[in-house]
Amino acid sequence: MPISQMGLNKITDTADTICAISTAPGTGGIAVIRISGSQAIQCVNRIWKGKQLEKANSHTAHLGYIINPETTEPIDQCVATVFHAPGTFTGEDIVELSVHGSQWIQQETIRQLINGKQCRLAEPGEFTRRAFANGKIDLSQAEAVADVIASTTQASHRLAMSQMRGEYSNQIESLRNSLLELASLLELELDFSEEDVEFASREKLKQIANKTQQTIQQMTDTFTVGKAIKEGIPVAIIGEPNTGKSTLLNNIVGDNRAIVSDIPGTTRDTIEDTTIIHGVQYRFIDTAGLRNTSDVVESLGIERSINTLKKATVAIWLIT
Repeated sequence: MPISQMGLNKITDTADTICAISTAPGTGGIAVIRISGSQAIQCVNRIWKGKQLEKANSHTAHLGYIINPETTEPIDQCVATVFHAPGTFTGEDIVELSVHGSQWIQQETIRQLINGKQCRLAEPGEFTRRAFANGKIDLSQAEAVADVIASTTQASHRLAMSQMRGEYSNQIESLRNSLLELASLLELELDFSEEDVEFASREKLKQIANKTQQTIQQMTDTFTVGKAIKEGIPVAIIGEPNTGKSTLLNNIVGDNRAIVSDIPGTTRDTIEDTTIIHGVQYRFIDTAGLRNTSDVVESLGIERSINTLKKATVAIWLIT
């Protein structure tokens, strides 16, 4: 969930200890349950049989059992990994329980954690929200966490990792410093305009202004490229009827995605499919053949072809 949708008015509500299943829903070999907060270790110790986790060093893993504290019946053998504040993702004490991936084990472990009334179920995005609230990440990095999880190609993953490491934040900070320097020099020049004092040459002011403008333009261009990488680069396949547009789409995506016929005007609407080339996702869009026609339906398809061409990043124009 984007940080902008997390409810920033709640970022100071971090007194509760929270827990949640951190791995994807379903049955698997291992599932990870994360507990974060000031009572995280005590909360787990209540249902834990093994080494006393209060005495465990930070960033250490320990084998033991999750038990029902009322009956002492074991629920699962698992590994508890302990992380001490402040050197954690959220900035709080964290315990991660690596249990077997049975859905019953996952749900029963969560139920036992909550039954102790020392922790509650985490809200969507709350671990990331706490990391932001505790100064572990900024807004840009918080957004990048979701992008890393959702990345489906090498290019989108590389972009998200770059943002999560703070490269975009560093650019913003550098831009901010340049603007502050420019504003400060301009204010000094204005304040002492009647004095025979020059704090910065006009040439230097122009250099700072030009560099700032270039940085802003580069960041704007980067946003456009990043959006295309995340959503897939749109490639419009354009041409007159029967030039092989549908055949090209089918060959690129490796499927009979579009109908191929010798009859002109077969494609009446845009047909889209995606493929990954050298780690980058492309959205190839087959369009209706461009020609003069009195057919109302085909004319609508041609209009869509023109609109697709306007929005595409790349156009492949086929001719015979």
